[in-house]
Amino acid sequence: MERAEATTLMGKPMTLVGPELQPGDKAPDFQCVDLNLQPVDLAATGSNVRIFSVVPSLDTPVCDAQTKRFNEEIAKLAGVDVYTISTDLPFAQKRWGSAFGVDRVKMLSDHKNTSFGSNYGTLIKDLRIESRAIFVIGKDNDIKYVEYVKEVADHPDYDAALAAAKSS
Repeated sequence: MERAEATTLMGKPMTLVGPELQPGDKAPDFQCVDLNLQPVDLAATGSNVRIFSVVPSLDTPVCDAQTKRFNEEIAKLAGVDVYTISTDLPFAQKRWGSAFGVDRVKMLSDHKNTSFGSNYGTLIKDLRIESRAIFVIGKDNDIKYVEYVKEVADHPDYDAALAAAKSS
């Protein structure tokens, strides 16, 4: 399934691959790799409330700020895990995290088969990178909050995502 012009990058329309998920949907499974190149699927993310913070690349200003913001906020959220998901290689994610002291957010790379992007509707077909999005997944694996950020260069609504995580 493709969603033409579902997002823009600097005003240029881009096509997203995958469904447009809604609160109440079951969180789809996926296959990413962690910083140690180990496979991670939905079950491996545990049974806490989870925030999936999806970014195009950690080496861009908004993605950098988004990941650092969630790294700060997670210290205040008991029982919530945060995952940053991008198509950056795990080596780049590890280098970036070490350089900036980001140690609470768990990094997942969708570079290998882009199954997260395809299953969550965040894969930008034109560039084979993720679009910017936030998903809050409850303990029951139901999606509690979704934000697909229309313009990739814009910030997500951090407060709304954090409020959804706190209330889940």
